Amino acid sequence: MKTFEELWLELEHKTKSDDATSGTNKHVKSGIHEVGKKVVEEAAEAWMACEHENKERAAEEISQLIYQTQCLMLAAELKLEDIYRKL
Repeated sequence: MKTFEELWLELEHKTKSDDATSGTNKHVKSGIHEVGKKVVEEAAEAWMACEHENKERAAEEISQLIYQTQCLMLAAELKLEDIYRKL
C-alpha cells in the first residue's frame, strides 16, 4: 500500500532516472495528449465502477485514475506543491 505522496515520489524517480525499460517513463514521455486521454478513460471507468459496481472495483478504478493523474502532472512538469497551492 502507498500513499499519494509515496506514489508521486516513485513515479517522479522513474521519470527522472530516464529508464528506457520503465513503462511509466515511456508513458509520461508520450506526452500530455496521450496521458490526458488515459486520464479521461480512467475517469469514466471510475465513475462507472462507482455507479454500477462494488466498492472494490471502484477503489481499483480510482487508484488507476490517481496514477494517470500523477503521470499527467509529470508530463506537464507540475509538482505536488503546484497542485496543493490550488486545494
